[in-house]
Amino acid sequence: MVSNEKQGHRFGLHRVVEPKGLLPQPAWKLDADPICLDNEMLIDVSCLNIDSASFNQLKESCEQDPSQIRERVLEIVRERGKMHNPVTGSGGMLIGRVEEIGAGFPSEGIQVGDRVATLVSLTLTPLLLEEIEEINMKTGQIHIRGKAILFASGPFAVLPEDLPETLSLAVLDVCGAPAQTDRLVKEGDTVVILGAGGKSGLLSLCRARMKAGASGRVIALESNEAACTQIEELGWADHVAQVDARNPVAVLEAVEKLTNGELADLTVNCVNVPDTELSAILATREQGIAYFFSTAVKFTSAALGAEGLGKDVRMEIGNGFAPGHAELTLDTVRRFSSLRRLFEARYAATTHM
Repeated sequence: MVSNEKQGHRFGLHRVVEPKGLLPQPAWKLDADPICLDNEMLIDVSCLNIDSASFNQLKESCEQDPSQIRERVLEIVRERGKMHNPVTGSGGMLIGRVEEIGAGFPSEGIQVGDRVATLVSLTLTPLLLEEIEEINMKTGQIHIRGKAILFASGPFAVLPEDLPETLSLAVLDVCGAPAQTDRLVKEGDTVVILGAGGKSGLLSLCRARMKAGASGRVIALESNEAACTQIEELGWADHVAQVDARNPVAVLEAVEKLTNGELADLTVNCVNVPDTELSAILATREQGIAYFFSTAVKFTSAALGAEGLGKDVRMEIGNGFAPGHAELTLDTVRRFSSLRRLFEARYAATTHM
C-alpha cells in the first residue's frame, strides 16, 4: 500500500516497493494501488502502446501467439506493478481518461474526464491491470481495463479531437525522436535514418528533410521492401536503400556509395531490433553524431564498438522528452497529409487480435 501521507514524492519515490531508495524507473517493483495522493493523477486506462522493441521481443518469445502475449503482459504487470519488459528494459506509454487529480498536482488546466496520453515510459508508471481486452499484433497497442498513476514530474498531453486516438497514441509514443532530430539537423547536413520505415523513422525522416533543406541530403535505410516503397512515395529521402541494419558492413557500403565516401553528419537509429549499434557508428563521419533513439540499443555495445573501430563519433542516447515534443509531432502529422494517411492506415484501423 502507498504511504498514508497525502503528499508523495514528486518523482514517485513513495511508490517504490523494491529496492527501496531507487527511482521508479530502475526499481524492480512499484506500488500500483489506485489511491490518488495530492501530487498524483489517477488515470482510467483504456490502451497501452507497447514500445516497438519490447513488443517485437514479446512476439518472438511468445511464438507470435496473442494468448501467450496476453499472459506474459499480465505476468509482468502483476510482478512489477508496471509494464517494464525485463528483457528489453523498455515499456511504452498509455492513454486513458483522467479519473482524479490530486490537489497538489500541476494540472495546467486539465480536468477530470479529459482524455490524455502520458508522455513518460510505462517503465516508471504504476499500473494496475484489470483485464486485457484486445491485442493488435501489428501495432503493439493493447486495449485494457486498468488504472495508472502519473507523478507530478510526469509530462502528459490532452488527446487532440481532430486525430484518431490510436494514431495519436502511436505517434506520441515516439515524439522524442522527431523533436530531437529537429534539434540536431542543420541546413546542408547529410542525414542517415536507420529503420526509416517505422513511425519514429518516418517522423524523423520528415523533420530531417525540413531542417536539412534543399542543400542537404537525406538517406533512408530500411530492411522491409514494402516500407521502402512507402518511403519513396513520400518523397522526403534523396536515396532509399533496402539494407538490414544488423549488418554493419552492408550499411557502411551503402552509405559510402550514396555519399561518395563522405558518410553522414548525423545518423538517427530508429531500429527496433538489437545489434545495430555498429551500423550507426560506421555510417557516421568522424566527429559526426550518431543518435540512438531505439530502446533496443545497448550503450556498452555502442561505446566499446566505437572505441574498437577507432571512430571519433559523438554518440547521443535518445531522450524521449523535449519541450514541445508532443505538439511538434502532432503538428507534423497534421501538416503532411501523405504521412497522416499512412499512419491512419496503420494505426487507426479497428481490427485487433
